[in-house]
Amino acid sequence: MAVAIEAPFHVLAVDDSLPDRKLIERLLKTSSFQVTTVDSGSKALEFLGLHDHEDSPISTQSDQQEVAVNLIITDYCMPGMTGYDLLKKIKDDSEESSYLRDIPVVIMSSDNIPSRINR
Repeated sequence: MAVAIEAPFHVLAVDDSLPDRKLIERLLKTSSFQVTTVDSGSKALEFLGLHDHEDSPISTQSDQQEVAVNLIITDYCMPGMTGYDLLKKIKDDSEESSYLRDIPVVIMSSDNIPSRINR
């Protein structure tokens, strides 16, 4: 008799701040979540298989059709690509990977400057 083993809930945390990434990772791991952290939107896209850079230290999941991510948490204010831009890219570019459109995305910010968060 085979026993089905349920995969842990997997969270992708995207934040350019190392202390914030470590805090998110620690909090989520206390709830037994699997956590992958990256420091930019482009690395998140690469991890999800939507962006391909050969010089990046993160390996792409080219052998797998789907990356098993259940939730994405991203910082809003990051250099290069904001969390909102990342959200749009994931939802807009996932035509052939429709499962990405169904992944919930939480955008957060530790900034208390409303004018910086204009969307």
